[in-house]
Amino acid sequence: ENEIDKLVEIFSAPWRVIGVEPGHEVPLTKDETACTLVSSQLSSGAHLQISREDAVEIFERVFAFDTMELGWIDYSFKPAKPMVSLDQVAIERLLATTVFPVLYGAMPNMGLYYTPDGPFTNPADLLPLMKMDEAREAEMNAAELCMEDMIYMCKRFDEIGADGIDFDTTASAGDADFWATLKTVEELKKTTDLGIEVGMSGEFVLGMHGEVEYNGKRLAGMFPHQQLKVVEEAGADIFGPVCNTKTNKAAAWNVARAVTFVKEVCKQATIPIHVNVGMGVGGVPMFETPPIDALTRASVAMVEVAQVDGL
Repeated sequence: ENEIDKLVEIFSAPWRVIGVEPGHEVPLTKDETACTLVSSQLSSGAHLQISREDAVEIFERVFAFDTMELGWIDYSFKPAKPMVSLDQVAIERLLATTVFPVLYGAMPNMGLYYTPDGPFTNPADLLPLMKMDEAREAEMNAAELCMEDMIYMCKRFDEIGADGIDFDTTASAGDADFWATLKTVEELKKTTDLGIEVGMSGEFVLGMHGEVEYNGKRLAGMFPHQQLKVVEEAGADIFGPVCNTKTNKAAAWNVARAVTFVKEVCKQATIPIHVNVGMGVGGVPMFETPPIDALTRASVAMVEVAQVDGL
């Protein structure tokens, strides 16, 4: 009842923008933040004529951000791989000119390894033909290659001293995508000193394969509190759960639902929880530039009610 009263207080506050109580502030992490300033389209960018490195420095010195990540404009490991040397130089420079932690971020985005973009037959083409075994084989082949690329790139960033890696929109291509990320995290924790954040793509892991397991646990169908456990087992340092916004429901309803999911994650967690609160997740409206009143209320609810460690 106290939590319901708190949510009512948050949503009935007369102010347009609200914040947490003093002393309850949490750190922020963000994906592909430089695009917010340098892009003309991605992330509703401001299209400023500055470099990505300049954008990161602005986020530290002007916007007072807590952490920052650099990622290639085409924000997935596969297309970013040929540019890894350029990103190494950029991050190495930023490590010398900034104080806050600088991570490298990208999406596993295993779908890029299927035709027409990649070498393996698209399971979406095989499944209608009832070629189940062939579709599953293609998924695992793609997962292996995706894992190989992610490990290669992350070790390159470890070489130049990056503070960490953000695996963003994990499991977007289903359970095999999630498996590839977990195995990558496992390898990186054994062989590097990188901090690792795993942010999910949805509240429910799609069973595109259906039989993929990690340490004996079937990945298909996992909800956030179950995703947390395998992410912890893999060795990640921060987990970013997702609760999808229902576009036919009010902001208050969506925030209450999201808080319910994330509160359980926080109860079970042994690592920090940085919940996803952006367009279409975490109770935030499905809009490219979410209204600040709804956004701040979702953020405050996550901190004050769900007890997250970061956003």
